[in-house]
Amino acid sequence: MDKKTLILGASEKEDRYANRAARMLLNDGNSIIMVGNREGQIQGHPIITHFPKGEDIHTITLYLGGPRQIPYYDDIIQSGAKRIIFNPGTYNEKLIEMATKAGMHCEVACTLVMISTGQY
Repeated sequence: MDKKTLILGASEKEDRYANRAARMLLNDGNSIIMVGNREGQIQGHPIITHFPKGEDIHTITLYLGGPRQIPYYDDIIQSGAKRIIFNPGTYNEKLIEMATKAGMHCEVACTLVMISTGQY
């Protein structure tokens, strides 16, 4: 099943975990939206520098540390996403509390492991 995923903290740098996650999600048949500090692309898909509005997002997977998530709080909560994955180094108790109150499921996990083991 396609779980449209927003990758927050996307990067063209191939050694970054966000980049690896984007490629794995695409190879697994998922639609992705990538938001990063710089415009670019991964496998022909654009990296944008603003949080999109009006998208039907299933999952947000975070690759930004807690303090760098703060400007995105409202966008994340208003996105209507069903799930947020807090990858290693992104745990944020305040955002988890806000998202849970908004009815979002929060997982402290690793997107790469979840995909690799069929748990995504």
